[in-house]
Amino acid sequence: MNFHPTKSYSSAHLQNFIDNHLKNYAYERNYDYGDNNRENISCMSPYISHGVIQEKEIFEQSLKKYPFEIIEKFIQEVLWRSYWKGWLELRPILWKDYLKDLQDLENQKLNNSNYLKAISGNTSIECFNDWVIELKKNHYLHNHTRMWFASIWIFTLKLPWQLGAELFMKYLFDGDPASNTLGWRWVAGLQTIGKHYLASSSNINKYTNNKYRDIPLENHSSAITSDKSYSAEKFNVKNTQLNDVKEIIVFDNYLSVEEDKLCDLNLRKVYLIENDNTHRMIKLDEDVVKFKKDLLIDQANRLKDKNIDYEIIQIDKLKLLNNIQYAYYPTIGENLDFISNNNIENLKFVCRDMDLLAWPYCEKGFFNFKKNIPTVLKSI
Repeated sequence: MNFHPTKSYSSAHLQNFIDNHLKNYAYERNYDYGDNNRENISCMSPYISHGVIQEKEIFEQSLKKYPFEIIEKFIQEVLWRSYWKGWLELRPILWKDYLKDLQDLENQKLNNSNYLKAISGNTSIECFNDWVIELKKNHYLHNHTRMWFASIWIFTLKLPWQLGAELFMKYLFDGDPASNTLGWRWVAGLQTIGKHYLASSSNINKYTNNKYRDIPLENHSSAITSDKSYSAEKFNVKNTQLNDVKEIIVFDNYLSVEEDKLCDLNLRKVYLIENDNTHRMIKLDEDVVKFKKDLLIDQANRLKDKNIDYEIIQIDKLKLLNNIQYAYYPTIGENLDFISNNNIENLKFVCRDMDLLAWPYCEKGFFNFKKNIPTVLKSI
């Protein structure tokens, strides 16, 4: 499986999926046929998470081909990422608590033999070992497989969910703080209190097309518990009047800025922010760092094609751009952490229209969010 770091490839890949495989997505999506056969799923998440492909583009192209009723499940799955982002934006302290947990667990990464065996794919569970290899090689796992992986990590191998989430963030091309952290919490039983996900041998066997049998799994574990709870706060970022924006800062979550309405309003220069491992608490695999770098370069080339000036700079140089007022909102994660930790207070954030439309429906569970999907689609 190859993820080419270009907008042109992602657009062509999306169109191929819509034309040839979208119709059967609802029936086929849970099957993991192996890393050489991904035609039953879109594999668009590495591009969505970096904003190379916008949800609006996906929905417009999909709904040209099929009515909403036929592809509703696909649209819901795309919007899970928007939901998780909105849910975390309303509870920012959770991300800070997660990073603190990782600091507290640092010794286990050196001294816990189960952890060391797990991250090297050297456990007694064949499928888990295969998935570790696939994660490190391809920087991608099927969504159903991610659930199995997390369940085995937490309930069979008895490892802290926080370290598993860190492993995913290190290696996944589509890793983002919201989807990754909250997805692992959901499996553990912390996201929906008392409701956890236990992988079963029969389920894995069925949805891997009989590849794995008689898997030694823990099937009777209780949900992980915590004395912490998180209430929704008010999201305070609102788009201001943007007619006077001449220069803007862009992070690696919105790499299709040339399609934004600002480009029709005399935008002169874009600063593309690169955040390598120097300033990250969760150190990314070098292939992931390179993927992000290549996506930035591809974005720069598309800006050049539109005669918009650009500059790729390291995130620590943000402190030198004190004359730049506007930045696309980077969402909760290590880019925003750098801004906060370095007291960079001059920026006015610009949010994507999609996020401003979706996030007000993220205060409660996904079922409530799902009811409002038609409203969101009409608005965009």
